[in-house]
Amino acid sequence: MFDKLEDLILRYEEVMNLLSEPDVANDTNRFRSLMKEQANLAPIVEAYKAYKENSGTIDDSLALLEEESDEEMREMIKEELAEARKKVAELETRLKILLLPKDPNDDKNVIVEIRAGAGGEEAALFAAEMYRLYVHYVESRGWQTELLESDDTGLGGMKSVNFMVRGEGAYSVLKYESGVHRVQRVPETESQGRIQTSTCSVAVMPEAEEVDVQINDSDIRIDVMRASGNGGQCVNTTDSAVRLTHYPTGIVIYSQTEKSQLQNKAKAFALLRAKLYDLELQKKQDAEAQERRSQIGTGDRSEKIRTYNFPQGRVTDHRINLTLYKLDKIMNGDIQEIIDACIAADQAAKLAKMNESA
Repeated sequence: MFDKLEDLILRYEEVMNLLSEPDVANDTNRFRSLMKEQANLAPIVEAYKAYKENSGTIDDSLALLEEESDEEMREMIKEELAEARKKVAELETRLKILLLPKDPNDDKNVIVEIRAGAGGEEAALFAAEMYRLYVHYVESRGWQTELLESDDTGLGGMKSVNFMVRGEGAYSVLKYESGVHRVQRVPETESQGRIQTSTCSVAVMPEAEEVDVQINDSDIRIDVMRASGNGGQCVNTTDSAVRLTHYPTGIVIYSQTEKSQLQNKAKAFALLRAKLYDLELQKKQDAEAQERRSQIGTGDRSEKIRTYNFPQGRVTDHRINLTLYKLDKIMNGDIQEIIDACIAADQAAKLAKMNESA
């Protein structure tokens, strides 16, 4: 590990020198790439320098203890030694986490798909609430959302909704939301006051560029039609809606949120690319089933990951056995504590696996 850290420090210094060269500054793509590499290396270099500094303090303190006879001074040195040892242990764990293999999709934007599951209209209402939850969370991060497609029930619910999230590291954070979310509450239409259990599924897919997924024209059928449902001027009066059918997989994408047929077509293709890319990721994860089961946030899409219990005002994440009694805040987008706990559990699982194989 330490040989690798020394190599990373050399590379960091090399990158810093390159960034100061005029030729590099004039090459936008190379400059952007080096800036990204510098940002990724900086936390590792900072932690390693702190590690070496505290390791030096340990060596110095041990040497002083051998020479020092004054008891009061020895106590001060021992305190400094204990503090340095504590910091070294913490920094060593941090360095191991920073050196864990990074998911190549972590820096990508994401497309989130929410689908109502069991529970009829109540499930559709829950799906709509989950959509609002994520929009609020994304806004709190300073990220952006863009609605790609939605199938509304007319009663305030959503049978399904797809939306884009644009933000640095969006996939690295939101990927832990994939799975089945369950709600337990008394529906407004329930006259007997009985608690109903409903579900919705959430799929978080990294945005796929054209270079990530190749789509043959012969594999696609494109149909254009007039948009249906509520719409503003021109939305329902022109053939602006687009439906894509991908023959090899049977995936059908329908987009009608924009007035322009070209814009709807672009959104439909973005969603199709993400779905095809996600299928490839799922195949890869199936081939690494044992590793997937040992980690958080990369499990089966059919896995029940979280329960929102309204009568008790609690939310429970079943993967990490975390229960929080702040349902109102969570439904308003305050999910950072849950995501942080999932990230920590995922890192701990990966560290344990790394230690086993060491």
